[in-house]
Amino acid sequence: MVDKIRKKTNFFQDNKIEKCIIDRLRSAGCVFAEEEARLLISAAQMPADLVDMVERRAGGLPLEYVIGWAEFCDLQISVDPGVFVPRRRTEFLVRQAIDLAESGSVVVDLCCGSGALGAALTATLEWIELYASDVDPAAVRCARRNINSIGGHVYEGDLYEPLPATLRGHVDILLCNTPYVPTEEIARLPQEAREYEARVALDGGADGLDIQRRVAEEAPHWLSPGGHLLIETSEMQAPRTLEIFSSTGLTAKIAKDEELDATVVIGTNFN
Repeated sequence: MVDKIRKKTNFFQDNKIEKCIIDRLRSAGCVFAEEEARLLISAAQMPADLVDMVERRAGGLPLEYVIGWAEFCDLQISVDPGVFVPRRRTEFLVRQAIDLAESGSVVVDLCCGSGALGAALTATLEWIELYASDVDPAAVRCARRNINSIGGHVYEGDLYEPLPATLRGHVDILLCNTPYVPTEEIARLPQEAREYEARVALDGGADGLDIQRRVAEEAPHWLSPGGHLLIETSEMQAPRTLEIFSSTGLTAKIAKDEELDATVVIGTNFN
């Protein structure tokens, strides 16, 4: 057994092996081949695992699915194949929520995907009461691994439908990274997204705003007085998202982060 461990350690520490992996990834078009090689080596349990992981990545499978996690807000978020991979730009949505939340806030994450948003909020704030939902069973299973262990609750169903009725009128922070890609634009997404992520996590309808409309329409019934709805959107869609919020009675504003190319619309319930 000691010999096997020694051989495994020597294999993973072999610079020639790392260079071969980098070359293989580069030839497959991986832009960040060096970083990905290090992640693959650290995630592999045995040499045979590493070979398989490199080939799956070179074949186009997103890195996060290969290694089983995505980095988000300095956390390792468990991500299963097919589940939406949290994007770095969405960290801006989390930061906006952190600025508005307080210890003890009731937080709901709709369209939660892997549960990355709730996990990041919980890691930053002293204590929150966290609930999340998603219509995709695969996403729910993944979110439960990321959220249940930190005291959150994850429900399977369409938007608000599976949430406890006792939350109505008591939600302080309602955050949502809804699908907002217009249906006709799906075909123009990067290959890793359009071929491997669930379409339900991407497709926002004809103008990309169908799910946002449904979320905003019901939000005033769920938000506490002074509660906030935060939704990620695109810079081009933001003015229309703002109108959607305002039409429901929310006082809305747009927040942007140029560096992350991130846009968030924030609505406050002053009714």
